[in-house]
Amino acid sequence: MKLVSVRIQNYKSITDSGDVPIADVTALVGKNESGKTAFLQALHLLNPLNPIKGKASFNDVTDYPSKAFSTYKKTRGENPAVVTTATFELTDAEVAHVASIFGPDALKSTVLTVSRGYGGVKRYGVQTDGKAALAHVVGELGLTEAELAVVGTPKTGEELLAALGQLPEPREATVALIARITAWRKHDLVLHLIDEVLSPALPKFFYFDDYSIMPGRVSLEHIDAKRAAATLEESEKTFLSLLGAVDADLGDFAGADFEELTRQLEAAANGITDQVFEFWSQNKDLRVNIQMSPANPNDEAPLNSGHIFNVRIYNSRHSVTVPFDERSRGFVWFFSFFAYFGNLPITETADVILLLDEPGVSLHAKAQGDFLHFIESKLAPERQVIYTTHSPFLIDPKRLDRVRTVEDAEGVGTVVSADVLGTDADTVFPLQAALGYELAQTLFLGPNTLLVEGPSDLIYLQLLSQASEELGLGGLDSRWVVTPVGGATNLTTFISLIGANQLNVVVLMDASSGDQQKIRNLQASGHLRAKSLLQISEFTGNKDSDIEDLLPLDYYLELVNGAYSINPPLTAGELKNKSPRAVIRVEKAFEEKAIADGHLNHLRPATFLLKEQVSMLSKLSESDLLPVVEMFKRINALVQ
Repeated sequence: MKLVSVRIQNYKSITDSGDVPIADVTALVGKNESGKTAFLQALHLLNPLNPIKGKASFNDVTDYPSKAFSTYKKTRGENPAVVTTATFELTDAEVAHVASIFGPDALKSTVLTVSRGYGGVKRYGVQTDGKAALAHVVGELGLTEAELAVVGTPKTGEELLAALGQLPEPREATVALIARITAWRKHDLVLHLIDEVLSPALPKFFYFDDYSIMPGRVSLEHIDAKRAAATLEESEKTFLSLLGAVDADLGDFAGADFEELTRQLEAAANGITDQVFEFWSQNKDLRVNIQMSPANPNDEAPLNSGHIFNVRIYNSRHSVTVPFDERSRGFVWFFSFFAYFGNLPITETADVILLLDEPGVSLHAKAQGDFLHFIESKLAPERQVIYTTHSPFLIDPKRLDRVRTVEDAEGVGTVVSADVLGTDADTVFPLQAALGYELAQTLFLGPNTLLVEGPSDLIYLQLLSQASEELGLGGLDSRWVVTPVGGATNLTTFISLIGANQLNVVVLMDASSGDQQKIRNLQASGHLRAKSLLQISEFTGNKDSDIEDLLPLDYYLELVNGAYSINPPLTAGELKNKSPRAVIRVEKAFEEKAIADGHLNHLRPATFLLKEQVSMLSKLSESDLLPVVEMFKRINALVQ
């Protein structure tokens, strides 16, 4: 069955989380101390696969919200509070299983709710048609009309049991059915449905945090004894999972001779290396070595006796091996995570839902991307994953639909929401960062990138290219990806970012001597080729120029007048300022005439041209476009 929603109440900082939709992969995003971990822990205790530190149920003394506990404890004995309510959707196979027992009409809905709280008991909610289910059961008996008249139409298992007991000479099938119903819990059809189908199929929840980090050295005899006694710690379970990931077991190494042992260890190491480094891209020069040696009596127990497994990492770049524990914390975490979940068993009757608390905190941003890829390709196809994070690199900006924000609202407690726009700025900061990073990645996809300062530059370039092409003069090469960077001050940052990706970058700049110097520094440091900085002034003949100066002044004024509906229209004769830059002259006129509160928005004339391009572009002549065509030729010559 699939988990579709969760509601957590009365648990630590959570008074009522609200109903939280759950996807195949769900990211819980929020600040520290917002309640993300509490949400996962409460969900885990609904049906835990791996009780953490022996805790398999709720404890109201430690778990109930402290500020309300004094009131709650007066009624907790009679009415223990519900903590976790989960809604599941039955699979087709599970529905078919029910139909095979009680017929196709037994279920009114394929939705199942399961709740658990401080009483410890799981409560199931399922809509059934008891009358139809029992009719199906009776129909399979092949009773005569006389016998059917005796049985009637019972609505409950108790009624059916009593009716079957009235048959004077019950057949073998009837006797068998009586025995079956007698074995039902309280002779109740719904309870039997829960016991027979729903409870065995209820997903188990597996919780993973830093307590599951794998040790680099393990005593064979010690861990084997703890496994037999069912007292393994989470870190030791991770080590066994590591062996299981390559179909090895402790028994494979016990009593093996030297050659056989060597082959077993090499096979395990090679298999682990191939699987782990399919997803770890930070350093491909590493390999896993597993060795077994006699214990050193001077080591601390339990490593001072018996046989010791040693996991070491070989670095081919430096030709050296180091103990697993001495690798970077990020690598140790990733390796442990892979070892555990790469071999997590899929049970025959129930799914396993993974709960990951702040995974990959110690990973580099790129490694967090590797981890997210591991979830998507290795885990998510087989089981649902719910994880908490505040890292933008663990959020897929293409799938914000599966992000749930978590915030501790004043006077309310922890609230979890699918509305990523309705929360405070600190909570959604990772989402904004993820979106910004994705935007940057999207903009930089082109191998030939033309950086411009703002969106108006982009509009003018596209439309002037169109006008030039229509006159047969040639426009901007389609291989250029034009990227507005949000102002001249951002140019240096963007050049540094995308220059490192070995892309062909060309910068088209307006007038700004300070920023030009910063960009020339980037040229000197090799981030930008010397010929890849183009200034508008090179094509206008004026020392200082903006992209608007590529247009005839009267034409630009027509755009300004249209954009601001100026009547009577502003004329060139009214521009008293002597600046060579048209936008400066128009801005001064706006101030003098109190047009638009004295402020010229550079984007509005460009937007007007975009809107009225059919009529406006046709007004540009071949001579008007000569400086534009010359600029396009220079830019196109730099394409690679």
